[in-house]
Amino acid sequence: MAMPPLTIGDLSVPVPIIQGGMGVGISLSGLAAAVANAGGIGIIATADIGWDEPDFKKNFREANKRALRRHIREARSLTKGVLGVNIMVALTNYDDMVEVSVEEGVDLIISGAGLPLGLPKLMEGKAAPKLLPIVSSGRATQIICKKWKQRGRLPDAVVVEGPLAGGHLGFKPEQVDEPAHTLEQLIPEVIAAVQPFADAAGAPIPVIAAGGIYTGADICRFLRMGAAGVQMGTRFVATHECDAAPEFKQAYLDAKESDMALIKSPVGLPGRAIRNPFLDEVDQGGRKPKACLYRCVHGCDFRNAPFCISEALISATQGKVANGLVFAGHNAYRVDKIISVQELMQELVREYDEVCGQ
Repeated sequence: MAMPPLTIGDLSVPVPIIQGGMGVGISLSGLAAAVANAGGIGIIATADIGWDEPDFKKNFREANKRALRRHIREARSLTKGVLGVNIMVALTNYDDMVEVSVEEGVDLIISGAGLPLGLPKLMEGKAAPKLLPIVSSGRATQIICKKWKQRGRLPDAVVVEGPLAGGHLGFKPEQVDEPAHTLEQLIPEVIAAVQPFADAAGAPIPVIAAGGIYTGADICRFLRMGAAGVQMGTRFVATHECDAAPEFKQAYLDAKESDMALIKSPVGLPGRAIRNPFLDEVDQGGRKPKACLYRCVHGCDFRNAPFCISEALISATQGKVANGLVFAGHNAYRVDKIISVQELMQELVREYDEVCGQ
């Protein structure tokens, strides 16, 4: 049985896979374009996207706007496929990133790390791009749909991210291991939450499963549960086209299951990363920032923060992994090779066929 296409409004891709938006500097124009060319949806992560701009520290907002514009245009020059951006609600330059994304004509905006309740207001008078909030419960889904409906808009699709995802998680630390919060529990809950709004609008609101999806068999399982597609991040780090440094990818290859760690992020959310010397030093209180150079995320008080998340993620994307934060999904320890995006997509399709074709 062939994978069904993923259709979001008038957008359609032959492979129902959205590549996760991974910042800082992990999923940029190179990876996004490769995924789009392979039949999925490629995503550029906007968090600190201007980290390699010469004026990043002195001109944070403009450097990020310039870099996002550059990466969108570079990706567009490499593919005719579907491209989107991931914009964290927690970013202090959230409005800037939305503005540039709309101006550059991205196909969709995915937004999480907080409830993107104000996103429709930023889109007033604009039909495109498609808007996909990231949620971690049926209740959050209802809140977003009700709030957006007041603005005359509904989500074009909803991404449901479970607790096995990498990076920032939309759960309290004590919820991460609770059976009630597994992705298998969340998918039907969110499908039920969006259905009344979809029925009233007379248009489907596809639900996308995310967090811990690793194989084609996983994709088959969640599509059978009613998901219209999946979002995957970790698998795409282990590709030649991923924009991360070779040392970052090697950290995935070297990781053991016991290295997968939950951390307290300065953003105020729990996060999942690979245990390394940097995190050991954080645990010992040796990484407390002395000042805030970026003011990149809301809710980060450097006086009480365990570390500077921008500095930690930039170090990792530069290849200084022992001195930085390496975000990763729970299944990162299963990575044993670096392959091309095309090979990965073919492998996932083949695995899906082997299970769903039975």
